[in-house]
Amino acid sequence: MMIRTQAVFGLAVALGIGLLVGIERERRRDTQHPSWAGLRTFVLVALGGSLSALLGPEALVVAGAFTALAALAAWGRAAARDSGMTTGFAMLVVFLCGALAQRDPVLAAGSGVVVAVLLATKSRLHHFVRHGLTAQELHDLLLLAAAATIVLPMLPDRTIDPWDALNPRRLWLLAVVVLGVNDVSYLALRWLGTRWGLLLAGMAGGFASSTATTAAMGQLARRDRDLTWLAACAAMMSSLSTVVQLAIVTGLLAPPLLQRLAVPLIVTGLTVVGYAALAAGRSRVPKTRERSPIPGRAFDLRHALAFVAVVAAVLLISAGLRQAFGGAGLGVAVGLAGFADAHAPAASAAQLAAAGKISLPFAADLIVLAVATNAVSKIVVAASAGGAGYVLRLLPGLALMVGVFGLSVRLVPMLMS
Repeated sequence: MMIRTQAVFGLAVALGIGLLVGIERERRRDTQHPSWAGLRTFVLVALGGSLSALLGPEALVVAGAFTALAALAAWGRAAARDSGMTTGFAMLVVFLCGALAQRDPVLAAGSGVVVAVLLATKSRLHHFVRHGLTAQELHDLLLLAAAATIVLPMLPDRTIDPWDALNPRRLWLLAVVVLGVNDVSYLALRWLGTRWGLLLAGMAGGFASSTATTAAMGQLARRDRDLTWLAACAAMMSSLSTVVQLAIVTGLLAPPLLQRLAVPLIVTGLTVVGYAALAAGRSRVPKTRERSPIPGRAFDLRHALAFVAVVAAVLLISAGLRQAFGGAGLGVAVGLAGFADAHAPAASAAQLAAAGKISLPFAADLIVLAVATNAVSKIVVAASAGGAGYVLRLLPGLALMVGVFGLSVRLVPMLMS
């Protein structure tokens, strides 16, 4: 009975995929480039794929070959009216989605939606590729894709030094994040304007890596001094993402610890937003530049590699200090780990608190220490990436964030007791 229910659900998903793509193709019949396969055809193709998957591999092969030949023959007859092959390939993909619906309905449904979106946005995609991207921007996108999909998987996911500090894959992942944040910032500046584009890019990049986002904004500030204040504002918004992630991490691992940190995290988040707003207000970007072309290119690989080199140096120094101190104390370990990332030591402190191995006040102090040392790392990479003007605008905000967080962690429990 359970198998029959799954089969019916798969058929229903296949029917939905066929209807979704078929409706889009049916509407194409009324345009100047008509489609030779419409609603009924795509519904039948999707259901055929789903039924053949139920019948077995032999039926799937025969039905798939028939669908491919039918699509090829129909396209040949309609070649005079429709010179494209998109509809034929769409039929094959819909057939495969129908077959996949019997094995993984969620993945099949998502794939069907992607197919329908790609078909429906044909004109916009063509215009974007031909007119929305320059040759340099396309080159940068391809470089980013190669860094993420070719280089990153090839690197070993293990430490390679005697102190267990340098993991090549994780270091290169930071480089990819820097390149990605730079690219997103560049495109956001083009499409959303200077202010909103940078703010959204900073906030989004912070969820991947606040330190990397700080470096990326510093590179932007170095390229264009008019954007220094806004770049510092965006870097502070990435620190707001850090505060949000701290709340998520502690809430998942140790809810009582989150109750203790809830007010301090809220106050710290409001402080970050307040300084970011002040930084945005201090910026003096002319209105004529809100939609003006952005100078330079989306990113520079050399800057990303320089950022990774700085992080690697910090990790090696931290490892050396850790070896010198030995296992003297948890605070030393958490503080040194915070130089690389604030969330990992916060998660460790939350787990220890949840297991009853350390007290909630001590766990909260450890998280403050991790945030403080992570802020030091941000200052270092900000100075190396953006120069003195950028780091001087960012330093007061980071110092204020750490100070408010530390004081509120100590004072709020006293006031509430």
